[in-house]
Amino acid sequence: MQITSRFTIAVHIITAIDYFQDKATVTSKFLAGSVGANPVIVRNVMGQLKEAGIIISSQGRSGIELKKDLSEISFYDIYKAVDCVDEEGLFHFHEKPNILCPVGRNIHKAMDDKLGRVQEAMEKALAGISLAEVAQAVNRELAEEGS
Repeated sequence: MQITSRFTIAVHIITAIDYFQDKATVTSKFLAGSVGANPVIVRNVMGQLKEAGIIISSQGRSGIELKKDLSEISFYDIYKAVDCVDEEGLFHFHEKPNILCPVGRNIHKAMDDKLGRVQEAMEKALAGISLAEVAQAVNRELAEEGS
């Protein structure tokens, strides 16, 4: 089980857009350089963020901008925007437990509600973290580098 790197790439993109908004024209190429990822991957994630109403992008001089304040964007918003989890849920259940085995026959039913609770708790925790917190942490790190 692992959330794809699209999540951390999206957080990086949003934080970089905020940080560089008054310092440079932020483009997908610029962001790809900051993320250290293929520009196609960055554009795909940006498309998901745009569709979710988190960023706006236009061709030309203005570059990419945030549509919402960082304090209004949670980790959960990003998690949902970049499709970290499909309809099956966070946990992928092994596909062929042995139905002739008493454990194999019942393991799925025995675990489903518990795994659902774990996912719900994680999503609640994600909803409680804003991108403003990430930006503040980046700025603290930059201040420490400067000293």
